[in-house]
Amino acid sequence: MATDTLPPLLLVGCGKMGGAMLSGWLERGLTEAVVVEPNAAAAAGFAGRVKVVPDAAAIPAGFRPSAVVLAIKPQEAAVALPGFARFATPETVFVSIMAGRNVAGMRAALGEGAAIIRAMPNTPAAVRQGFTVGFPGPGVTAAQQALADRLLSAIGETAWVEDESLIDPVTAVSGGGPAYVFLLAEVMEVAAIAEGVPTELARRMARATVAGSGALLAASSEDAATLRKAVTSPKGTTERALAVLMAPEAWPRLMNQAIAAATARSRELAG
Repeated sequence: MATDTLPPLLLVGCGKMGGAMLSGWLERGLTEAVVVEPNAAAAAGFAGRVKVVPDAAAIPAGFRPSAVVLAIKPQEAAVALPGFARFATPETVFVSIMAGRNVAGMRAALGEGAAIIRAMPNTPAAVRQGFTVGFPGPGVTAAQQALADRLLSAIGETAWVEDESLIDPVTAVSGGGPAYVFLLAEVMEVAAIAEGVPTELARRMARATVAGSGALLAASSEDAATLRKAVTSPKGTTERALAVLMAPEAWPRLMNQAIAAATARSRELAG
């Protein structure tokens, strides 16, 4: 894979998503990075490749990152963010993947001059199949947005919106979406076992069916509804199952309610 050398970066938080992003950046040629992670075990896999420090105070005095990526829990923002306010200079852009935390709230903690991009990736980033939607806040330059796009595209596909309020439903659909897909595999497995399919076979079958269907969807130019109809023979077994799943009180209604609930929670997390 060809590398795409990246400028110095500061990563705040090296959990599952932060670690997935860092792996992608290292694959893209990142050579200088500082990771702020109080749990040393979380960043142990990157030992010798990046500098890991326990808190903002331990960041080397001369370090000047081109981007500060905020990958901590939104509940930690109020306490953590002021420690990084010294990086709010014209040369540095903040990229936040914290659910719910809006640009105005982050600028209140980092300084009104902070250039902040709010983004929401999802966990398939771990296999470089993520999907991230970003919003550039006030003062973000074209060059800073381009840098953020390079960082986010290292873990999958990217898209941008000009309306920050859209990040909340994006969080509900794309950010949480992998969990809904995993739930599908989970309940399919349980249902297969209930019909007498051996447990190991039920698990293999459910996982392979969900993964294969996702691959087919990704490879096809047809929309999901068309692909669904192609599987559904008139008066067949799939049609009988879909009559249950697509009943007015079933999947369509429940998914709408689920996305609405997640969107509302994202807005609550704005603080």
